[in-house]
Amino acid sequence: MSPQDPRALPLRGITVVALEQAVAAPFATRQLADLGARVIKIERPGSGDFARGYDRRVKGLSAYFVWCNRGKESAALDLKDAADHALLERILARADVFVQNLAPGAAERLGLGAAALHARHPRLITCDVSGYGTEGPYRDRKAYDLLVQCETGLVSITGSPGAPARPGISVADIAGGMYAYTGILTALYERELTGRGAQLSVSLFDALAEWMGHPYYAEAYGGEPLAPSGARHPSISPYGHYGCGDGARVFLSVQNEREWAVLCTRVLRRPELVDDPRFTDNPARHAHDEKLTAVIEECFAAHTADGVLALLDAAGIAAARLRSVAESTAHPQFAARDRWRSFDSPAGPLRGLLPPVTVAGREAAMGAVPALGAHTAAIRAEFAGPRAG
Repeated sequence: MSPQDPRALPLRGITVVALEQAVAAPFATRQLADLGARVIKIERPGSGDFARGYDRRVKGLSAYFVWCNRGKESAALDLKDAADHALLERILARADVFVQNLAPGAAERLGLGAAALHARHPRLITCDVSGYGTEGPYRDRKAYDLLVQCETGLVSITGSPGAPARPGISVADIAGGMYAYTGILTALYERELTGRGAQLSVSLFDALAEWMGHPYYAEAYGGEPLAPSGARHPSISPYGHYGCGDGARVFLSVQNEREWAVLCTRVLRRPELVDDPRFTDNPARHAHDEKLTAVIEECFAAHTADGVLALLDAAGIAAARLRSVAESTAHPQFAARDRWRSFDSPAGPLRGLLPPVTVAGREAAMGAVPALGAHTAAIRAEFAGPRAG
């Protein structure tokens, strides 16, 4: 088998049925597809996953849909139709995993609730992805990504003082998707030991709340609320962006006292700052961050941004350029490590990055993005059975 052959991948032979929309659940199941699982995506005939219509930026396709649905099969089924519902039941009888993120109660009304499915298929792993969980006063609320960011407090500490902001990516969806993905992998491992399936549930609210751990602890025990800190770190200094002599800005980070001493002596050429009582440790530096910024920028004013980066690199101080998205996709680190691959789509070949986890001797499947219902006929034929009704 070649490294590109899905049979050489860890989840070969695993079938996932996904009754999914938008980002969180599709992001989770795409990770499984990249590992070689067969993912059958059930879509509404005519319209499909509504993420297909979010935009038309990728040769007429939705950027969100392309990102989250590579390597899947699309079956357009009307689950209110008895024959299509019976077809889905036959697929589930041979599946390993069922993932759904329908509105609260919708899966149960379709007879696809976790308890009912486990009664029929004890080895099946079910994963319900919801906004706020299946209980509590928010269970029936619509939970789109930005709204969950607001409810967990993320937006309140993002942006600049007086100007709260949404992070530039769908953080709540990604968090929920990743916990669903890792939960499914854990359940598959457990099934190998016990022979039993599992009933998993993941909420975007809980997932993002976990990622808010540092702010929660800092506020609960720190005595004062956190404020948005722009592009600077809320508790470490120096850690942020600093102006240079050519008008450009360089980002740098100092994580410990050894690095602070190196920055002062080798980059700033101000060794007396090491023992300055205003900057003697990180809490002191953070308390005097504005004064420290002025000191650093006074030193950087004698250099271009390239010159500052060269000094920081030579001294072993972590630093970065502020790159646009386009500049990031052309990053020399991706090119040097051969991270880009081509995959198919209804709009023709597209380019995407390999998944982050690299397994020696194997390569992610990175299959095609499916057109709506592209695999319906083949799946009907494969899972043919007596029609209901």
